[in-house]
Amino acid sequence: MIQVEKIDTFSGHRDCVYALEKSGDKHRFFSAGGDGFVVRWNLQKPDVGELIAKVTNSVYAMAYVPKENHLWIAQNQEGIHVIDLETKKEIRSLKLASALYFDIQFYDNQAFVAGSDGVISVIDVESFAFRKHLKAADVSVRCLAINPIERELAAGYSDNTIKIFDLKNFELKKVIPAHNNSVFTIKYSPDFTLLLSGSRDARLKVWNAEQDYKQEEEIVAHTFAINHLAFSPDGHRFVTCSMDKSIKVWDASQFKLLKVIDRARHAGHGTSVNKVWWSDYEQQIVSCSDDRTVSVWQLHE
Repeated sequence: MIQVEKIDTFSGHRDCVYALEKSGDKHRFFSAGGDGFVVRWNLQKPDVGELIAKVTNSVYAMAYVPKENHLWIAQNQEGIHVIDLETKKEIRSLKLASALYFDIQFYDNQAFVAGSDGVISVIDVESFAFRKHLKAADVSVRCLAINPIERELAAGYSDNTIKIFDLKNFELKKVIPAHNNSVFTIKYSPDFTLLLSGSRDARLKVWNAEQDYKQEEEIVAHTFAINHLAFSPDGHRFVTCSMDKSIKVWDASQFKLLKVIDRARHAGHGTSVNKVWWSDYEQQIVSCSDDRTVSVWQLHE
């Protein structure tokens, strides 16, 4: 039996918290949200938040670049800000279209930024210049995932599809009619054989990346939208989080539900859980919510 221990709740954000991102230290991570604050937290020293940056508009997406120790922040309606984490200074910024930005992923010295204008902006990391704009729909690109083995970029859209692009020539390879509503989250399994997707339709689906994305599983996983999912560091489990205020822990090979973390049983979040991150530090699970808090959970067997 898995037991859940709530380690702590980090408070300090003044609005909904939408984004979580790793740092170069496994016990530290970043959060950002509607207040434009980007905060660094330390899992070893609970509730001591350090303000890294403050932007004018809300932040839905961040990405950490280990080689340079930089944090990329996507400010809605504005664009990309790059923070040097040694100095906590902004070293670069790039104006993008006036849109919302939902995800940032990196591959081969390129950044991919998903926008509400239907565009995936491809940015050269070194020159900080646009390489390409991928536009395959007029609706929001909500999430991105990179498959370095097949050299593919998967993108989830508000038109209920997952679109697969070739990372060599950026051509659209495949359109998967995936869900009955917007695709909010996609993740490749750690071995890149499967692609998992979660949607506003509350369903979790599993696609075989080695067999032309044939559907393997469909699970009614939550009662409202699935906002995000994340794998454990060892790849044996994953977590989903939802607008239904719950976090669910799953077995990654059988896709069986192992545990529900919610308000009634574990003093969980009071409103929509927007992101989850499964840290290397003592295998702790971190979640953030519309309730303006970040919570930390530990599983015990």
